[in-house]
Amino acid sequence: MKYHLINNNLFIKNRKNFTAKMKPNSLAVFNSNDIYPIGADSTMPFQQNRDIFYLSGVDQEDSILVLFPDCPKEKHREILFLKETNDHIAVWEGEKLTKEAALKTSGIKTVYWLQDFEKIMHELMSQSDTVYINTNEHYRANVETETREDRFNKWLKKKYPAHAVAKSNPILQRLRSVKDSIELDLLQQACDITEKGFKRVLNFVKPNVWEYEIEAEFMYEFLRNRSKGFAYTPIIASGNNANVLHYIENNQQCKAGDLILIDAGAEYANYSSDMSRTIPVSGRFTKRQKEVYNAVNRVKNDATKLLVPGTIWEDYHVEVGKLMTSELLGLKLLDKTDVKNENPDWPAYKKYFMHGTSHHMGLDTHDYGILTEPMQENMVFTVEPGIYIPAEGFGIRLEDDVVIQKKGEPFNLMKNIPIEAEEIEDLMN
Repeated sequence: MKYHLINNNLFIKNRKNFTAKMKPNSLAVFNSNDIYPIGADSTMPFQQNRDIFYLSGVDQEDSILVLFPDCPKEKHREILFLKETNDHIAVWEGEKLTKEAALKTSGIKTVYWLQDFEKIMHELMSQSDTVYINTNEHYRANVETETREDRFNKWLKKKYPAHAVAKSNPILQRLRSVKDSIELDLLQQACDITEKGFKRVLNFVKPNVWEYEIEAEFMYEFLRNRSKGFAYTPIIASGNNANVLHYIENNQQCKAGDLILIDAGAEYANYSSDMSRTIPVSGRFTKRQKEVYNAVNRVKNDATKLLVPGTIWEDYHVEVGKLMTSELLGLKLLDKTDVKNENPDWPAYKKYFMHGTSHHMGLDTHDYGILTEPMQENMVFTVEPGIYIPAEGFGIRLEDDVVIQKKGEPFNLMKNIPIEAEEIEDLMN
């Protein structure tokens, strides 16, 4: 891993919070992700399952975490099972976690090699009544591949059919959505790396550069600051490409007079940042571009103020829709008749702003969080309004990551990343 060792107090606290929500005499199991093949002997870069990482800090494949807070044997109340390392693996793949290193990483004292898992699991299951299995129930999840966790859950339910089965996911959805101070520091580091990448790009962009060259400038800055790279597939969309919401080809030349919509963020220690900025290829906005840009920025600033404890996500989006409608009327993109005759299920503003304004942020770019429950202090949300005008050849989106505070406006993790139109122009010139 490129990142610095994380204080294991985070993972100790996370496990304590999770086990406090478990049923009496129950155990929970969490698996690492697979390494996915591409073809021949090639594989995709490993990405750890965020739940086992959240609870242990372990960031390698072939790992299992078992939590059994009521276990008669105290040493079996927290167990890590890891792939046994040896000199051969160290030469060919690099060092894996030793038992000592696993303790330092996770704070878990009992570590067994994976070969002992079934034997020890049999003992644990004979002492428990309920087993918590882990499933991905994120509202945007669309999983077609059978994961290691899926295979394990099948095996477990077949081998131990008499056990009651409970779900870890509802507990994790609530716990992961509220960030610890250590997590907020990690998110801030991810945002600070993104800041460095963006400022590099402002000095790089000029007419006739290619979108993929801008992507490369970000990647250079991310890697040299201990990031694995992008937290998600970046969008570098010049001109009308910005009106394709998930444009990821990044293969067009940036023309003088056009805008470039950039949606890119660094990861750090598996924590994500998520930034959107829109900049002029030639270093100056036209009058019309600046009008629209400032309208989007006003919506972003006003929407941010609505993110306070107790806010309901769906109600918040209704209020943001009102803010956007007012700006679109001012830009003459809508008129009062459009608003008067709008479909309540698809308001008039949706013609130019068709996506949501905010989502949870954290270990995942679209992080866990139950959207029907009120917002809480230390939840982290994006704020990302946009206006997309294909007829005028440009689209604008602006996005920051903010932390809900106990009182007052949220804290902006991206407060140092340039966003005002004049500031962007000054830095580009």
